[in-house]
Amino acid sequence: MAESKANPDARVLSINAGSSSVRLALHRASAQAIVEQATCRLASTEIADPAYSLGAFVSDHADAAIAVAVHRVVHGGPKLRTACLIDATVEDEIARAATLAPLHNPLALAWIRATRTVFGNTLPQVAVFDTAYYAELPPVARHYAIPRELAQKYGLRRYGFHGLAHQAMWRAWCAGHPDGAGGRVVSFQLGAGCSATAVRDGHVLDTSMGFSPLEGLVMATRCGDVDAGLLTHLQRIEGLSPDAAEALLNHRSGLLGLSGTSGDLRTLLASQDESARLAIDLYCYRARKYLGAYAGVLGGVDAVLFGGGVGEHLSAIRTRILADFEWLGIRLDEDANLAALGGRTRISRADSHVAVWVIPVDEAALLAEQALACLASAAPHTRGR
Repeated sequence: MAESKANPDARVLSINAGSSSVRLALHRASAQAIVEQATCRLASTEIADPAYSLGAFVSDHADAAIAVAVHRVVHGGPKLRTACLIDATVEDEIARAATLAPLHNPLALAWIRATRTVFGNTLPQVAVFDTAYYAELPPVARHYAIPRELAQKYGLRRYGFHGLAHQAMWRAWCAGHPDGAGGRVVSFQLGAGCSATAVRDGHVLDTSMGFSPLEGLVMATRCGDVDAGLLTHLQRIEGLSPDAAEALLNHRSGLLGLSGTSGDLRTLLASQDESARLAIDLYCYRARKYLGAYAGVLGGVDAVLFGGGVGEHLSAIRTRILADFEWLGIRLDEDANLAALGGRTRISRADSHVAVWVIPVDEAALLAEQALACLASAAPHTRGR
């Protein structure tokens, strides 16, 4: 754990701005540990002025001066590939990447500017990028089979998302299982957005989200994998504009589109409607396909990790995803699985060749750690490929 050179007992403010809510957290960081002091989650509808909300949180909870503020930024684009101190150049790059993450990057910029309003220009601010975890994806996992000149001209590649969540799960697995730290791990971040990541010996080999968070698993309102020809066909026959097509795939598809009623799995699990059952079946089927595929990519699996609101709390979904994977060496402990309700829990049997764990995702602590490491190293904010 990195330590702030300026203050051996530093206070770190983390700001995790999502499309529908923001999570604020305050940590006390010493040479021994990073300890959460306070946290809150505010719905976007509750926030009229980010600077006011931020100032109120700090006034209520900070017992010492803030050493650094750190922001989760969803998309770093092609240039922002590591955590970095925020300056005018970094802000410009985050703004350029907003065309790739229109629901998230503008919000991150708003909170960066709100932090400057509250604390002035002297407080260091650090940006940590969800895409950074996937910056070194192998070429076969990074590229699309499209004309190279277009890919290079417009930065068209598989960026990957949910990087902080998957990194947090991986680190938690390694901390609890030092002998398995070099193993082959598939992690699932299952919430409103869903993704899977394959890691071997600490290196990310693949992830399900790609150029945008639309690719991969079925999600609450996002389609996941879909034939590109289907989209162009719909654009022709429905006369859809690019914006309308994007809205259709992001907000009207997934579980909501399949069921016609809800994107919430709890609601769908309680329903007897045939469309609700199909939505759940397809959701789990797509996750099962990725687990099987990543077993091939990794050459076997040592651990499967579940995080996120669905991954941590819905045992029925975990059961369906892992059903009939005995051939891979997975033997689920049904009692442990039913009892796992958000805490760190092993849900595989003792004789299972693959360890299956529910691991709560603590992005805020990872944000704080990376912020302090960035201050300590003063790393450059861009690296060329």
